[in-house]
Amino acid sequence: MTKTVNHWIGGKTVEGTSGQYGPVTDPATGAVTTQVALASVEEVDAAVAAAKAAYATWGTSSLAQRTAVLFRYRALLDAHRDDIAALITAEHGKVHSDALGEVARGLEIVELACGITTQLKGELSTQVSNRVDVSSIRQSLGVVAGITPFNFPAMVPMWMFPLAIACGNTFVLKPSEKDPSAANLLAELASEAGLPDGVLNVLHGDKVAVDGLLNHPDVAAVSFVGSTPIARHIHATASANGKRVQALGGAKNHMLVLPDADLDAAADAAVSAAYGSAGERCMAISAVVAVGAIGDELVAKIRERAEKIKIGPGNDPTSEMGPLITAAHRDKVASYVTGAAAQGAEVVLDGTGHTVEGFEDGHWIGLSLLDKVSTDSDAYKDEIFGPVLCVLRVESYEDGVALMNASPFGNGTAIFTRDGGAARRFQLEIQAGMVGVNVPIPVPVGYHSFGGWKDSLFGDHHIYGNDGVHFYTRGKVTTTRWPDPADAPAGVDLGFPRNH
Repeated sequence: MTKTVNHWIGGKTVEGTSGQYGPVTDPATGAVTTQVALASVEEVDAAVAAAKAAYATWGTSSLAQRTAVLFRYRALLDAHRDDIAALITAEHGKVHSDALGEVARGLEIVELACGITTQLKGELSTQVSNRVDVSSIRQSLGVVAGITPFNFPAMVPMWMFPLAIACGNTFVLKPSEKDPSAANLLAELASEAGLPDGVLNVLHGDKVAVDGLLNHPDVAAVSFVGSTPIARHIHATASANGKRVQALGGAKNHMLVLPDADLDAAADAAVSAAYGSAGERCMAISAVVAVGAIGDELVAKIRERAEKIKIGPGNDPTSEMGPLITAAHRDKVASYVTGAAAQGAEVVLDGTGHTVEGFEDGHWIGLSLLDKVSTDSDAYKDEIFGPVLCVLRVESYEDGVALMNASPFGNGTAIFTRDGGAARRFQLEIQAGMVGVNVPIPVPVGYHSFGGWKDSLFGDHHIYGNDGVHFYTRGKVTTTRWPDPADAPAGVDLGFPRNH
């Protein structure tokens, strides 16, 4: 019998009642291993109601209570790293070591949440006027929701709910229906750590669930990570309903390689950043911009390394890259490679015919490398989200920056050079939210914030770090005057209050 992934609402598993289910496949075999319940509008209402009821007490709980739960939660997550990673591999397909890395990056934000006490400190100004003090505090919002993508089924949820609940909110998580099991385990471990029922809820579903959360009057804020068209829809819909929104969209991340760069280091970085996690990363390098005469040598070095990458099931310790999430996505990624030559590119590596012996029905694709790609080609313009690396050629640093800044995306970017002056100039001139200097995937550590510019972010706040804390709280300012006990009653004064 096929396993069913149900909702987690009010601190317990709740079977789906809509009668609608989505298939969950093992990408390495192509076999449907699980079905996931897809929520109805009524089930959305039930999850939000559970979160709203829990907020009545969690929202007024002490910081000491919240952080005690989070410290226990961090210990449980650490003890269950392999279990979480195994679920990711089984449903997403990424290799186990990559899945473990995902869990580790999520744990960074749990650790940040454990130290939330210092980030929630207020401010006080005394004697701003005669016997008048002004204080500023930050308070929680209420029920908040997170809608997360398939490519990081544990990390991205952990980028959201630990900070949200540390700030005193309650949370409804709607993970991807393509790989839902990791989210349930995260919620079960939180309950085991002592998180009160209803503080963290997991609602599985499709567009019905998403739109239900966006339109629900009791949801105060929505966090989202996914493609740009959906991010734009999330932002417009939730904002129109008066909600606070952070919606992180797609990317086309460029890596600028200057003539003075260490080409071996640049090639190593390009291969790991383009093909890691089968390219299914919003921070993947999908476009290398080679400056000057180094292009041929750089492409040769990338090809040499890419040809050695071992592709296989994620639970095989020798595999370096796994399959793509679905057969449909594999076919879409392949279409960019098969159409590249007609649009002027030189196909250096074509991975579209790759199969793995014994796993012929898996969602396999090999590594593809496209050289001399034009900026008007589909392979360059679209976010492919697969193991396809485009190389573009430019004559100068200025040409490279102009090309990169013309992209509608502005998520992450990198420069490879030995010239500190060029690197400094690049940091200031490039139009992207995250910059790497000789670092190909500049994902910030947990106590800085993650987010892009332009069509890579809709909303005012980046995710986690200080921006995350500010997103999940709102400010309140109190002005206070207490009479001195020695004073006689002052009487009524209808004049405008004086500051001095």
